Amino acid sequence: MDLIECFLISLGVAVVLYYGAKLLLFTRILFPKLWFPLSKSFFSSMGEWAVVTGASEGIGRAYAFALAERGMNIVIMSRTKERLDTVAKEIGDSTGRTVKVITTDFLKENVFSKIEDQLKDMNIGVLVNNVGMLPDVIPCKYLDSKELDKTVTEVINCNVKTMAKMCRLVLPGMEKRGKGLIVNISSGIASIPFPMYSLYAASKVFVERLSQGLQSEYKEKGIIIQGWILLCIPLHLLHAEFLQRSLQSYVKSKIYRQEKRSNAIYKNKSWRV
Repeated sequence: MDLIECFLISLGVAVVLYYGAKLLLFTRILFPKLWFPLSKSFFSSMGEWAVVTGASEGIGRAYAFALAERGMNIVIMSRTKERLDTVAKEIGDSTGRTVKVITTDFLKENVFSKIEDQLKDMNIGVLVNNVGMLPDVIPCKYLDSKELDKTVTEVINCNVKTMAKMCRLVLPGMEKRGKGLIVNISSGIASIPFPMYSLYAASKVFVERLSQGLQSEYKEKGIIIQGWILLCIPLHLLHAEFLQRSLQSYVKSKIYRQEKRSNAIYKNKSWRV
């Protein structure tokens, strides 16, 4: 075998190995569940109960179902008792998990002392801060908002205060046990200044910054705090009854990625989420 044949064979082997590695990497991206199997006990290992705000429909409802399917008992919270009772029955019937209903209106003041009493002594491993309000579906200038003073108070109460207060309620127990997961639902609207939705966008910036700050403060305690940026889902679609199954599948896929990322964060204690 002369030198040219050896060179060509070596080059061929190198090309095969190079593109074989590329193909292998591609399959790992396409089939993450096959290459990176995760235990369904990750969420339940954080604690016995998951608390989901704004859980009567949309993302919150889908999250409650997905966490129940992973072995957690669920506390669902919203202001509409009839819807909560329906969701609780559906979750209980389909998963066999215990579901506790807390009816509360996060737009109002002074609701958290009653919530604290109902969550007392519960082993809460996961908190999903999902509840939020969009003050005006139709874009408008700040001063053109209807009942502006009332709107400002309600947006701050629901989108800002509720998240901070719920974190305050569950963090002590998580810190004591040295584990826990908090998921704060934000929005892509927080990424840039957004005229005509200024108040709503500002409230979602708060969600992002508080999530990042708290993760930095509590990562050494074994607590994972993530901000989930929700993109490109029109508000009315979140509440469309006929899309609930598709939305549930969407959340399940997000939860899988969240599980994977949370495992990595838990091992590496990285706050960049």
